[in-house]
Amino acid sequence: MAAFVADGPLPDEDAHEDEIARRVRQLEAIARPVTAEEAARLAQCFGPDDCYGVAWSLLHLVESAPGPVPAVEPGPDANEWHHRLRRRAVNAGLVPED
Repeated sequence: MAAFVADGPLPDEDAHEDEIARRVRQLEAIARPVTAEEAARLAQCFGPDDCYGVAWSLLHLVESAPGPVPAVEPGPDANEWHHRLRRRAVNAGLVPED
């Protein structure tokens, strides 16, 4: 997990396929479920788009943690993936709608 987080946000869909494949391998090497602390760190790795579906894999990994991430409503300037995580937690009844 450390390598994935150290490499920062996922690249956008314009990235070279080797870069995307490398990030997929890093993501697949992370054991599930992740801890709440790991999920919070992983949630900082969403990029500007879905990176050919890789962001969805990241979202599902974050959701494997005990408890929703983010725990509070993201601000208006937050990444769309943070809003999506929050909306999914609200829809699942895990957190109240703010």
